[in-house]
Amino acid sequence: MALRIDLGTVAFTEKEKPVAIGAGFTISAFQYKSGIAALRVKNTRGEIVVLPFRGHQIWSCMFDGRDLTMKSMFTEPVQTQHYLETYGAFFIHCGATRIGPSENGSPLHGELPNAPYQHGWIEIDEAKGTCAIIGTYQYTVAFSTNYQATSTYVLEKDSTLLDASLNVENLKRTPMDLMYLAHANFRPVDHGELIYSAPYTPQAVRVRTSIPPHITPQPGYAEFLNDLSENPKLHHILKPDLAFDPEVAMMIDMKAGKDGFAHALLKRPDGTSDYMRYRPDQCGQCVRWICRTPDQDAIGMAFPATSGVEGASIEKKAGRYVSLEGGKSWRVDMKLGVLSKTETDTVVNQINAING
Repeated sequence: MALRIDLGTVAFTEKEKPVAIGAGFTISAFQYKSGIAALRVKNTRGEIVVLPFRGHQIWSCMFDGRDLTMKSMFTEPVQTQHYLETYGAFFIHCGATRIGPSENGSPLHGELPNAPYQHGWIEIDEAKGTCAIIGTYQYTVAFSTNYQATSTYVLEKDSTLLDASLNVENLKRTPMDLMYLAHANFRPVDHGELIYSAPYTPQAVRVRTSIPPHITPQPGYAEFLNDLSENPKLHHILKPDLAFDPEVAMMIDMKAGKDGFAHALLKRPDGTSDYMRYRPDQCGQCVRWICRTPDQDAIGMAFPATSGVEGASIEKKAGRYVSLEGGKSWRVDMKLGVLSKTETDTVVNQINAING
């Protein structure tokens, strides 16, 4: 039987205190100076810091002594609902009523990123050697929206990979237009190589050449986007002089293997890699996002998504969303983290087999 700890019974203070120790895990609770509650979950290989009541974000992630989290301008999360005013987490759920830029006063990337989760708990299964961090959030707007999102992260005691999932249940009797994107923000490395299960063609790797209102382009930015759109292989090696400033986004037609998963990794110069996999039958779109500036350094190798990032109205017009019937549920399942040299070689072979 799994040990369950209700986070409603846990005291979050600025002094970090243990919550549970055993089965290969050490879990402690603390509070940032901003007042935001946090859980530090350690296994034998590293740790994640989860914000259980603030978007259920994974604020930071570290395995084998290496910080996987993007470089940002934030040393800790900020008490705000504005997406760009507290932006620096390793993993963020985006959606679920819209993603993309703000339209008619709607929040950037929807209500999920900084959602006030109402319930949270921990489940430790000693027999399986796993620890799950689970949270639920109900979002209700009279006459329009009523759903419950359940976010789950699972760590194995000796693993450098974690499982992440989101389940959305439409509590209304009428259909819900669901839009979702998983913002997994790894920290890039110079001369790293992007390898992924998709054709490396302009038709399958489509660079966004429009410039969203929240960024200010640098000189030569438009020309760089045009070059990439003609030859996407230009970004496969992260050379320090490539102008991912302030950002580059693209849509990728990811392909799944026989197991149903699509794969993307950033192979590091030492032969290890950062890794992401998901099921395209759950999320039919894939977004890649790269930002490399002196203040922010991040790469989203493969964001599983139901929609693109051009804005909710454009995406809905194109039919890129999930129509979730009343009383029904939708979910997405992902795995992300670090691969050893041997594991990297194995996954590269899988990708090569998928790509033919």
